[in-house]
Amino acid sequence: MSTSLFPDLVVNGQIVPQAELDAETQNHVAPKDKPFVARRKAANALAVRALLLQEARRRGLQAEPSEVAPRRFETEEEALIRGLLEQAIQTSSPAAPEIHAEWVRDPSRFRSPPLWEVSHILCACDPRDETARETARSRASSLTEKALKNPRNFAELASTTSDCGSKTNGGALGQLGPGDSVPEFEAVLHKLSEGEITHEPVLSRHGWHVVRMDAVALGQTLPFEAVKDQIAVALERAAWDHAARAFIAKLIDAAEISGASLQSVEH
Repeated sequence: MSTSLFPDLVVNGQIVPQAELDAETQNHVAPKDKPFVARRKAANALAVRALLLQEARRRGLQAEPSEVAPRRFETEEEALIRGLLEQAIQTSSPAAPEIHAEWVRDPSRFRSPPLWEVSHILCACDPRDETARETARSRASSLTEKALKNPRNFAELASTTSDCGSKTNGGALGQLGPGDSVPEFEAVLHKLSEGEITHEPVLSRHGWHVVRMDAVALGQTLPFEAVKDQIAVALERAAWDHAARAFIAKLIDAAEISGASLQSVEH
């Protein structure tokens, strides 16, 4: 049953069950005091999904589920939507001059990954446990002060206080690249200069860290020949995304929809 706050979602006469809206709402974030924002996002997503399925069936497409992971196949609806988009959206591969022009526009965007030589002191805790988290934070703050006061003593401090196995190497983690550490930890590495120690403890899923950047090797700008295939793929994907948005916009323009707000969908 609809309410004034959460009306029924109706797409070309087809009512989307409230149970589906409830389930989809769990996939969208919203401020704690504005749960209706997540509901609105869910309604918009399901309205577009309904439009695509309706169009696939209007065209008489048959679902042919593909294997998307070992022993995991698409649902029939997922297969129908994929089949529709494959049929409706045709893009051409970018020409060589277009690829080169994209590189020339800003070659510095295409760089080899940075490499970091890093040491740290870990004050381990379960971040979900508030008491343990605050206790470990207090300890990490004290160790941060000691490390900043006497940077040359960092390795010795790590070897006697860290909860990480790297303590046997004075806290040294060796050479790290993007993806080699948890995101919370890596985010800090992008901000540190060579020789710098974090002025505040850094929280990760493992606990609090005092981090020292021992050395940095910034990525170098890559030559065109090394990245032209990467650029071609990106341009083709962007063209496909643009065409998909335009296709969905046409379906929306021709549809009768209530219970969703799709005016903001890009044309």
